[in-house]
Amino acid sequence: MIKNDLFLKALKGEEVSRPPVWMMRQAGRYLPEFMALKEKYDFFTRCRTPELAAEITVQPIRIVKPDAAILFSDILVIPQAMNIEVEMKAGVGPWLPSPIRSAKDVDQVIVPDIDETLGYVMDAIKLTKEMLNDEVPLIGFAGSPWTILCYAVEGKGSKSFDTAKSFCFSQPEAAHQLLQKITDTTIAYLKKKVATGVNAVQVFDSWGGMLSPEDYQEFSWPYINQIVEALSPLTEVIVFGKGCWFAMDTMAKSKASALGVDWTCSPETARKLTGGNITLQGNFDPSRLFTPIPQLKKMVHEMIDRFGKDKYVVNLGHGILPTVPVDHAKAFIEAVKEYNS
Repeated sequence: MIKNDLFLKALKGEEVSRPPVWMMRQAGRYLPEFMALKEKYDFFTRCRTPELAAEITVQPIRIVKPDAAILFSDILVIPQAMNIEVEMKAGVGPWLPSPIRSAKDVDQVIVPDIDETLGYVMDAIKLTKEMLNDEVPLIGFAGSPWTILCYAVEGKGSKSFDTAKSFCFSQPEAAHQLLQKITDTTIAYLKKKVATGVNAVQVFDSWGGMLSPEDYQEFSWPYINQIVEALSPLTEVIVFGKGCWFAMDTMAKSKASALGVDWTCSPETARKLTGGNITLQGNFDPSRLFTPIPQLKKMVHEMIDRFGKDKYVVNLGHGILPTVPVDHAKAFIEAVKEYNS
């Protein structure tokens, strides 16, 4: 039994004494302990070495003490497993030397055997679970099929992903074939994570907000929903679509346990769009963590009041920034733990 199960209770919509809290990208670059490992090992070595991934996952549990851990990994391990080369270039970020640009390219993409290609992730889960010793739940995650397609086609990060979008609009058949392959791989991957021991999963649609509401319903949501349908009988599923407030009413009708909210959507709007019946997660602006601590704590309490303490998971509206002082990250977590309704 997990000793602190506030997070799982909130995902199930149960009444809680206070909302649970964790931070997207909490296992990462704002922690000096993480940076010490980053100096020694390159990015994908950290992802592929179970001992390193487990240590990085558990660091924030020791240091800032959130109510849930999220496995250190990357959304781009999926395309790597699918026969798409992905590098992490210093100063550039993700770099794909041979991006997908045609139906012929899509044919070369495989739906892999998860044990053969991503077994190292499962080994990291097992080690992490041992290190956590049932103190808090462990979250597994994947990128949405659309977000993975964005990188696979664009070949790198982008402010607008115009190349990826034009591929979808000019070659829709190839795009849907690629999206389905990514979806099938992601479902198998997340199912294996659940079987290995994660207590919930989150799907990150980081680039969903690049699409119009109509195109979102064609190229992103149907594939996310396949993942939700396949995983919801097995575990709690959180869907976080950055900039996707326009689809929240549709998402709320799915079998997802919770929906992530970014900082551009107010708590009141998010509750209204989702009908008030689903757990929401978010939505503190990551840059707001630079606010002086007394004011920061006050803002967190006000955010909880606006969302309501039940059916709510306190989080940021996107990942924590690398320059956030550790004391401010701690204060964000402490503010939630000090909350009295």
